[in-house]
Amino acid sequence: MSPRRYNLRTALLMFVLLPLLAFSAIAGWYSFRVLESQTQERMEEEIELVARAIRQPLIYAIEQGREGALVQALESTLRISRVYGAYVYDADGNRLGTSGPTKPAATSGRVAQMVTEGDRREEYNRVTGGEDVYSYFLPLSNDAGQITGMLQVTRRASEFESYITRLRYQGLAVLIITALLLTVVIYYGHYKAFGSHISAMLKTIGQIGAGKREQRVPTDGPRELQELAVGLNRMLENLISQEAVVVRQKQEQAILEDRLQRSERMAAIGQLAAGVAHELGTPLNVVDGKAQRALRHTDLEPAVTESLQEIRHEVRRMNFIVRQLMDFGRSNPLQCQPERADRVIRSVLTQVASDARYRHIDVSMTEHAPAPTLMIDRLRMEQALSNLLHNAVQSATHRVQIGWFANEEQVGFMIDDDGPGIADADRERIFEPFYTTKSVDEGTGLGLAVAHAAVSDHDGRIEIETSPLGGARFRVVLPRPQTGDDND
Repeated sequence: MSPRRYNLRTALLMFVLLPLLAFSAIAGWYSFRVLESQTQERMEEEIELVARAIRQPLIYAIEQGREGALVQALESTLRISRVYGAYVYDADGNRLGTSGPTKPAATSGRVAQMVTEGDRREEYNRVTGGEDVYSYFLPLSNDAGQITGMLQVTRRASEFESYITRLRYQGLAVLIITALLLTVVIYYGHYKAFGSHISAMLKTIGQIGAGKREQRVPTDGPRELQELAVGLNRMLENLISQEAVVVRQKQEQAILEDRLQRSERMAAIGQLAAGVAHELGTPLNVVDGKAQRALRHTDLEPAVTESLQEIRHEVRRMNFIVRQLMDFGRSNPLQCQPERADRVIRSVLTQVASDARYRHIDVSMTEHAPAPTLMIDRLRMEQALSNLLHNAVQSATHRVQIGWFANEEQVGFMIDDDGPGIADADRERIFEPFYTTKSVDEGTGLGLAVAHAAVSDHDGRIEIETSPLGGARFRVVLPRPQTGDDND
């Protein structure tokens, strides 16, 4: 049988029960052989005792010539059920008396020989009908030690065989019953000690393999099985933990790769924007200067004056776009220093005050906690917050709020408005250069891209959420400084 085909219960039967039964059978066979020998000896001793019991009455009857007493002594042996027959001979081998069947009486010559040898004797004879008979010969000696006769007491050999056969059957029955009981005990013991617990473990392992990772192997049963179950559960926890780590690492890797691709794309766009802005800046200044000098003439037609003013307006708008392109393409290293968040916010509020008054938007600063101190490049961060705040003012209906937050790991700014918010589809692209949801007159698609680039240079990020005011919330999340006091 293949080692992979039999189970633990079969192994117990093969390697425990069968050797135990084989050993019991050998031990039982040897014990029965010893018992048979002892039983036969004991049954032969019983005949010897009977012979010795009637020995003295027979010697006395032979010496006194009292035939009646001799016959009476012989017949007394038949009252003992174990005796088959009894015979008395004189010293010459002549039979003096008989009790029971005449067979297997010994011949006179045989008796005379045994008298001459003068020792007791045992032998088995087969009588008519094929039955074996056990005979015990006991010499009859007078007080002078002279053998005057011989006594023969017989017993059926079949009594020995039937008794021994009965013992054999009884022993075989005991062995079979013992084997059956041991089999039942092993089956029941295996189920209670191992089978039920191992079945429960295999069932749970199957469920885990089918995808139910929350299942755990039951820790019941003997200590070894409990330790095995605990080990399996610990291994499962480690596997799940490692899988979670791998999944998280893959997600982080995907995010980093996406950020890297975006950074590379932004860098390329920034270089292009910086180059375009540099080339356009000088011609635009020349056009604006010439338009300004032309407007100084007092004899211009009203239509010409209006056209020149429109030229200057468009040139200013183009200069604004050029500055944003230059801001986006800026790659100067940061000049970070400790700055209090509230001071940065107040400076930004000043920059957007005129736009807010023009649009009738209430812009305020929330001061719900002590302002933290941030390690930032103030000009770049003010530029990012100014763009975010301008975007909020343009989107708001009535209110815009700007404040800060701080916890054990992060610090930053929050900008809320009560506008329509930002659709989920736009949140993935809103920081891309030249992507805007506003009209051409209100947005170039560079303000949020510039803010995103400035925050990224600070190893931070901008998160978009739904504002409690009903519109959008921009969270500028920055790493918390490792040392230093947050509050002045």
